[in-house]
Amino acid sequence: MKRVLTVQDISCLGKCSTTIALPVISALGSETVILPTALLSTHSIFENFTCKDLSDQIMPIAKHWQSQDVKFDAIYTGYLGTEEEIDMMKELFRMFGGEDTLIIVDPAMGDRGVLYPAFDEAYAKKNTELCAGADIILPNITEASFMTGLPYKEEYDEEYVREMLQALNALGAKVSILTGVSLEPGKTGIMGYDREKDSYFSYQNEKVGAQFHGTGDLFASTFVGEVMKGLDWTDAIRIAADYTAHTIEVTMQNPKKSWYGVDFETTIPDLIAMR
Repeated sequence: MKRVLTVQDISCLGKCSTTIALPVISALGSETVILPTALLSTHSIFENFTCKDLSDQIMPIAKHWQSQDVKFDAIYTGYLGTEEEIDMMKELFRMFGGEDTLIIVDPAMGDRGVLYPAFDEAYAKKNTELCAGADIILPNITEASFMTGLPYKEEYDEEYVREMLQALNALGAKVSILTGVSLEPGKTGIMGYDREKDSYFSYQNEKVGAQFHGTGDLFASTFVGEVMKGLDWTDAIRIAADYTAHTIEVTMQNPKKSWYGVDFETTIPDLIAMR
């Protein structure tokens, strides 16, 4: 069985970050080890949420694992709260990385052309150092724009996306995958670039007329789980995109759906059956 370490926050209520990564990657057949960066009462869309920073526990936990000769087949990082935590992740890559350990970074820090309130441009640039140590990176267009310095655009063509992927590739990852890419009206999806093969891959789904918190985490976690099953990254993209779109559709059909996330719990059996 493959073993995946995921590093991100825990929102006790909220369907995001670790509470999506742990069940989804586990359901796809990998042992999932968690390293929480913070403990939140709810995710940050809720008002007056509590937050306990756990960054002082990251290196002690990592050193204990090292003393026990723990190995990982993959390390997957999501939302990180500070520049100091990024430095810790770089050290974690040195401690547990290697030829047999796939490093996947989702530099979660913004959307729709703006950074999340907790971050500034210095933090965005710091993420370029994290991405430099990754095999695969999964930014959206906003995050890619802040990291590369290329302008953020709401309307664009495929040439713009290719230019963005080339700029991301220059950060150092072997495969750069850009999420939230719309290449034609009514569609949304993903486009990626494989540096070693010098090849692009794009995949589009019908755009659903609703947005839910945590769908980026759902896509990334599904992608990680499928890659750990031995799928090529292009096939993993296809399944992750289809599963995320399917889960949004199922959620929209539920009259008692939660306002703060998607009903991925009900669709996990569908994910396991996907090929």
